[in-house]
Amino acid sequence: MRYPTITYWFDKRSPQGMATMVWACFLSWLMGSLTISLAVCQGADLPNILWVTSEDNGPQLGCYGDQYATTPHLDALAAKGMRYATCWSNAPVCAPARTAIISGVYPPSLGAQHMRSQVPLPPELRLYPQYLKSLGYYCTNNSKTDYNLDVPDDLWDESSNKAHWRNRAPGQPFFAVFNFTISHESKLRTRPHQWVHSPDEVPIPPYHPDTPEVRQDWAQYYDRLTEMDAQVGRILEQLDEDGLADSTIVFYYGDHGSGMPRGKRWLYESGLRVPLIVHVPERFQHLVEGQYEAGGVSRRLVSFVDLAPTLLSLAGKKPPEQWQGNAFLGPHATAEPRYLFGFRDRMDERYDMSRAVRDERFAYIRNFYPHRPQGAYLDYMFQTPTTQVWKKLFDAGELNDAQSFFWKPKPSEELYDLEQDPHQIHNLADDPQYADVLQRMRGALRAWMLDIYDLGFLPEGEMLARAGKDAPYTMGHDPQRYPVERYYAIADQASRSTPGDIANLLAHQDAPDSVVRFWVANGLLIRAVRDSDRQQAVAAARPMMDDPSPYVRVVSSEIVARFGAAQDRPHAIAQLVELADPRHENMFVALTALNSLDYCEPTREELGDRLRNIPAADPGVPKRYTGYIPRLLERIHSIAR
Repeated sequence: MRYPTITYWFDKRSPQGMATMVWACFLSWLMGSLTISLAVCQGADLPNILWVTSEDNGPQLGCYGDQYATTPHLDALAAKGMRYATCWSNAPVCAPARTAIISGVYPPSLGAQHMRSQVPLPPELRLYPQYLKSLGYYCTNNSKTDYNLDVPDDLWDESSNKAHWRNRAPGQPFFAVFNFTISHESKLRTRPHQWVHSPDEVPIPPYHPDTPEVRQDWAQYYDRLTEMDAQVGRILEQLDEDGLADSTIVFYYGDHGSGMPRGKRWLYESGLRVPLIVHVPERFQHLVEGQYEAGGVSRRLVSFVDLAPTLLSLAGKKPPEQWQGNAFLGPHATAEPRYLFGFRDRMDERYDMSRAVRDERFAYIRNFYPHRPQGAYLDYMFQTPTTQVWKKLFDAGELNDAQSFFWKPKPSEELYDLEQDPHQIHNLADDPQYADVLQRMRGALRAWMLDIYDLGFLPEGEMLARAGKDAPYTMGHDPQRYPVERYYAIADQASRSTPGDIANLLAHQDAPDSVVRFWVANGLLIRAVRDSDRQQAVAAARPMMDDPSPYVRVVSSEIVARFGAAQDRPHAIAQLVELADPRHENMFVALTALNSLDYCEPTREELGDRLRNIPAADPGVPKRYTGYIPRLLERIHSIAR
């Protein structure tokens, strides 16, 4: 007869734990064939840990000084815990931000920086639930995952809307995540809605126009935060009901900035800065001695890539060397970092590439695609009334400079003094008084990108093709396969255009490396958009329309179609239409071509029926990528004259 295995969790330091061990051994002797598994917990070294997260909200909470907010439960948690004044989500949108959390690695280092992408992990990297489970934790997630990675099926003990610490073995330590979606972008625009926070009194940031639609969206955002706060309160009440409050470390954070346009998806404080509150009960404060003050405020700079190392540190385990974050609590906490880093790449159907760094006072943004406006059309974002009225007013010429900035091509560099300009309205990058600050921040960002082997310099499809059967991380960390310094240099040169510098760029036009030629083509497009050496840029782009790389052909065709002679446009448009079919190359080339085609504003006559039968998805890529091609096709047909 086969007997089941029974696992007992006990604290070897306590009398109760020793009694459990004695009892289990006696039972084993008494029943003979019964198998007993004794899991020895380290008691105070293994606290329970609860993460409560909310979607699409920045620090618009009472405890962060927002007098318009109504968030009593989170305010109470902050009053007895510790509030972090500056926490960045690393990415201003959910999937790449969650990828940073689960992996402890910056997603551009993994090749997982694009929104809703899916790449393999290298074999040497493990995710934080795997480490916690090996320490004996019962790990649950309720319930969003949304990682840009292939993860093991057994990553969580349970990941569903029924996942709860209450399902663990008796006495087993737990790590539990509860994620609330009531504050998500989609909830800000649902109508009808009965506003609790008055739209007449809601604060409006200076980059948004002051209209009824904008006021209603902002007031509804605050209403949703109050609902979210109540949900947090119910989870904390369950912790009390179970008698676990004094044995559980509680984290609360938002997953990125507000779902309002220019918040979510952008590398400003409005998109990256999130609330982070940590409560460590008295029983475990010896783990955070000198790092934690009940009811206090920490000025340490922290970000999402630091969360996984902090978890392991609190559990007494040294974080693995491959992780790129810094533990900010526990025995393995590191020295305070000087900088935080952020990234923005493809957002749904729109390609872009920007990087950001901030210190205690200044924030710097490097835009590698300055020819693309902040407010490039995104189907999901344009469902928000604020987005619609904001763009309408811009087209009518009724906005001031701060409100118009969002809809124009970006500067290559942005620098902001967050003490004097918290909304980041006044770009200081060209101000000679801040030249030293600009140089320092620029250098810090470059050093970080090289240090993590930032894979953003590769077109998305090129990155996957070069990785082959390897993880992009593996390919990227091989200098022979990914010469990151070379790519940084050409991308920097290409995207930092000044009149007359085109000759230096064209010196690389015939480089054997297709990625170098891709950035040359982008540099030509940037100069054409800015009307800097436009004729020379178009002349240089014409022969590049025959380049072996489809990504180079796409960018070159866009230059010729938009800025070349009228007789050259039909061929350029025809080439973009051909490359927009995923059956011609692949989905990533098609997506790149459709982005370019949209900016060419083709006419119905130019398009004809050539886009009508393009498949909506590429069967060779994961389902997470579906939907992008149809959105762009609908967009292109809707604007065709």
